Order: sequence, then structure tokens, then C-alpha cells
Amino acid sequence: MTLPSGPTTGLAPFACDPAHSRGRRFFEPEAPTRTAFQRDRDRVVHSTAFRRLVYKTQVFLNHEGDLFRTRLTHSLEVAQLGRSIARSLRLNEDLVEAVALAHDLGHTPFGHAGQDALHNCLKALSIAESRSGSEAWGFEHNLQSLRVVDELEERYPAFNGLNLSFETREGILKHCSRANAQRLEAQEPGGVAQRFLQGGSPSLEAQLCNLADEIAYNAHDIDDGVRSGLLTMDQLAEVPLFEHYRLQALAAHPQLVGRRLLFESIRLMLSEQVYDVIDTTRTLISAAGVQSLADVRSGSGLVAFSPDMRERSQVLKTFLLRNLYRHPQVVETTDRARRVVSDLFELYLNAPHELPEAHGRSQHHARAVADYIAGMTDRFAIREHQRLCGTVLFP
Repeated sequence: MTLPSGPTTGLAPFACDPAHSRGRRFFEPEAPTRTAFQRDRDRVVHSTAFRRLVYKTQVFLNHEGDLFRTRLTHSLEVAQLGRSIARSLRLNEDLVEAVALAHDLGHTPFGHAGQDALHNCLKALSIAESRSGSEAWGFEHNLQSLRVVDELEERYPAFNGLNLSFETREGILKHCSRANAQRLEAQEPGGVAQRFLQGGSPSLEAQLCNLADEIAYNAHDIDDGVRSGLLTMDQLAEVPLFEHYRLQALAAHPQLVGRRLLFESIRLMLSEQVYDVIDTTRTLISAAGVQSLADVRSGSGLVAFSPDMRERSQVLKTFLLRNLYRHPQVVETTDRARRVVSDLFELYLNAPHELPEAHGRSQHHARAVADYIAGMTDRFAIREHQRLCGTVLFP
């Protein structure tokens, strides 16, 4: 059985066609029943790192409740939003799904608190060792996600990682510092890091996943914030984007109260943001005269909100930063989470025998420690910290 050749039916001329993928790092014969991007998605879903996302959290940590979003449910929501938008724009839905499901594989336990703590540990170490020529790495979760699919997964006999297609890997690496881009470019000339050094844009599918990520977390952080009791509907009335759709929901259903009103308001807001992205992106593609994937890559970003929706979305992000992410209860919890990560890093750095054998044998010890910690779930990190340090930070 062989797949049909030629362009995939229904795709726009500027979409990523799996028949013309730039390929994998290690050659593999094509699958008889799946395109390259469908195969990438399946590999991500079956990976160890993907399963761990169910116990890695967003804003609220794992012990704080079973109904708050995790990295896994967030990734699923990004994939759903991304596929909906991709279908209307005639982009490759399978590629969008593969990127969306993989984009957070490198995230640390405890959300951004864990990421910041691990970055600070590596940065401090590299500064301390700079006189001996040590490389200053730091920690970037997008780069770590790429490391997971390129190096850290151990599922195949002939290579490390998942050996994903170039287009999927490109979408995973949505941000990258110049220093890390230079290192990647040296290892893979003309590869996924080249655009960070020479300019240009990734595929529209990659751009779409980036924006779908933002849409998803803004919406579900409202939901989780109200569920936690840290945000109220009265507070949200000061956010024009949300309040507009709350009033719209009440106009259609005057009896709505409580969670049903919250859910309907969020649903209307999400739908309008999706329609806005579709309309704005179509307009930008037409205005730029884009006719091919090469046109996409040589130009600037094209998947975007309208100026009005971007402004209103930014007001919502600012509100969430001030009232949720910096809420004293959240800050107190994330401070403890940072301590867990920092303590574990210091301990493993000085006691490598505490690491699993595969990590302890690495020539790049600090990076191996970071890889091990980044792969932990919230609850495993808490248990390890309690076992090794004898301190109960999360009763």
C-alpha cells in the first residue's frame, strides 16, 4: 500500500504539504497509511514526555485540585483551537495538531515557576564557571521541547528522540535565544534555528499554534482563576473583552448565573477570537500576495489578531498577570515550587550518585541534571525533594 502522490487534497498553496516535507534527521521509509505529519502526531502521543504532562501544571499546582488545567489538557485545548482555525484557512491540520501536542513537552514541573528556577540555576552556574570557558546555557522550555523530541526520548533502536519531520520541529521551537540558535545552527546548518539568525518566518501552521496557545491559556486561566476563588466575576467586569461576552450571554439567556454564565461567556469570547484570527489572517495573506510556502517563510508573521482584538487581548493578559499570576496565594505557592527545583538542582549537581544511571553518566553534568528535573512531574519533584532534603514544603 502506498500513499497517493502530489499535493494533499484541499490544502492551500501556502500550506505545508507532507508530500514535500523537508524530511527527518534520520532517513526512514514512508509509512504506508499515514502522512509524515500524522506519523509525527502519533509519535508525540505515544511518547513518555507526553504522558508526563498530565501531572505537570499550569498556574495551580497538582496538589491544589483535580479540576485545574494541566499541561496535557492545555495541549489538547491548543490542538482543538488550532485545528479549527487551520481547517478554515486550508492549512495542514495534522501538522498543527502535532506541533500543538508537542509544544510543551520540555516544560518543567510547576509551570513557569519551575522554568524560571531552573534557568536561574544554570545561569548562575555558567557565570561562576565562565573563567574556565563554560558555555552559558540557561533554560528555555521551547528549546527543551526540541531536546525531548530530538535527543531525550528513547523509543527507537537506530536513533535518539522521535525523529520528527522538520516542519514539526520548526513549530516546536517557537522562541530561541540567539546564543542557542547559533549552537543549533552549528549542529544542523540550515535547520530549525536558521530563521532566528537570518530572519524570516516559520510555516503558517507553526504561527497558528503560537497564537492558539495564547488564546487557550487566557481562556482557561479565567476559568481556573474563578474556580479557585482567586478571581470573581465582579473583578472580570473590568476586562472589556470578557465583559462584552458576559453581557451578550445574559442578553440571550437572562437566567444564567454562576458557572454556566462563566462557561458561556468564555465560549463566546473564544469563538469570536477564532473568527477574528481567521478573518485577519486571510486579509494579511491576501495583502502580502502570498502564493506559496516560500512566500510565507521569506515574509513576516501572518497569523494574527486584528489590532482591536490584539489590544483587548493584551488588557486581559495584563489583568491576569496582576490579579491571578501575582496573587499572594499563587506567589506563595510558586515560591515553594522554585525552592524545590533549586534545591534539587544543587543536590544532584553535588551528589550525582542520586541521579539515575543514564543521567549520571553524561559528560555534561549540569545539563543532565536540568534534563532530569525538567522531565519530572510536580508530584515526583515534591516526593524527591522531601526524600532528599527531609523538608515537607507541600503538605
